[in-house]
Amino acid sequence: MITVDDALAHLMALTAPLDSEEVPLIDAAGRVLAQDATAKRDQPPFAASAMDGYAMRADEVEQHSILKVIGEAAAGHRFDGTLKPGQAVRIFTGAPVPVGADFVVIQEDITRSGDLITIANVPSDNSNIRPMGGDFTIGDTVSAPRLLSPSDIALLASMNIATVQVTRRPQVALISTGDELVMPGDTPGPDQIIASNTFGLKAMLDQLGAHARILPIARDNETSLKMAFDLARGADLIITIGGASVGDHDLVGKVAGDMGLERSFYKVAMRPGKPLMAGRMHDAAMVGLPGNPVSAMVCGQVFIAPMIRSMLGLGAIPTPTKTATLSQPLPANGPRQHYMRAKLDQGQIQAFTRQDSALLTVLSDANALLIRPSNDPARAIGEQVTYVSI
Repeated sequence: MITVDDALAHLMALTAPLDSEEVPLIDAAGRVLAQDATAKRDQPPFAASAMDGYAMRADEVEQHSILKVIGEAAAGHRFDGTLKPGQAVRIFTGAPVPVGADFVVIQEDITRSGDLITIANVPSDNSNIRPMGGDFTIGDTVSAPRLLSPSDIALLASMNIATVQVTRRPQVALISTGDELVMPGDTPGPDQIIASNTFGLKAMLDQLGAHARILPIARDNETSLKMAFDLARGADLIITIGGASVGDHDLVGKVAGDMGLERSFYKVAMRPGKPLMAGRMHDAAMVGLPGNPVSAMVCGQVFIAPMIRSMLGLGAIPTPTKTATLSQPLPANGPRQHYMRAKLDQGQIQAFTRQDSALLTVLSDANALLIRPSNDPARAIGEQVTYVSI
């Protein structure tokens, strides 16, 4: 067995950032920017009023000053003239500031009678003008790599960028194995269960930015497994679930080897998830996950998620860990690193009592994996422990 850190290093060696593709900005949310995007305009493209009020010369802004209103400026409709001393322009938020004006007095500080206004209240020192290019200027960049958020999309749109280069989505093939499995919605036989792992993993991988497809269940015979691997051709990552252990019906390792798998490792000193296998099969990375549902999902968080992020160009690094205060004591851990299903609440973390790797209800209730290093001593209430969010 190898350590979790060694397994991660092997898995990162199996991956590399994928090539990029150009997509319309409207489809770019949640994608990874692969190439810096450069602003094509200044924002704002002109000095603009930040408030509704009256534009005037700053040296005439004084309580009780009287000025003549000579026109109006609204968003999308500038005032074309030039202000002279003693003049003002009615202006609305977002409108270009007229030539000759360098201050906007808010309308609440003004009284008006016909074309004459009086600055009734003491105006603030704020000019209420957004300077040209105050947000960004032509040539400013949004740097890659970057997972594009809704705010990023808004920024890119305001930069007048219609298309962006993003990393291609990793194509992942998911293969559940076992005679005991049927798909959700089917009627299981007396000795069968529902295949859940591929559905949970697909949800996880799609959320990370991959495109995962669920292949037909591979039965416990070499012909069925070979057919499943053939269907997976063209994927960047092939994930099998179950059948990677050493039982008489665990054929994944043998069939994958017969089809050209170059194995990197087998078995990791962790729980849940010990029977983990990985390598390279032709043009794809291949990972064989354990069949227990919690084991598969935990391994997905610990190992597969970093692989996807690496393929997306976000760096070949493990999932970031955080610390929290233990709210219940824990006994000493054994020789394998343990990822305990836990509940995090306002900085306090508590591991669930039941840690069986078949209990999806516990995993569903958990929002963190509390990490116990190998041979970690007993921990008392109030100690700091490490976890990853799920």
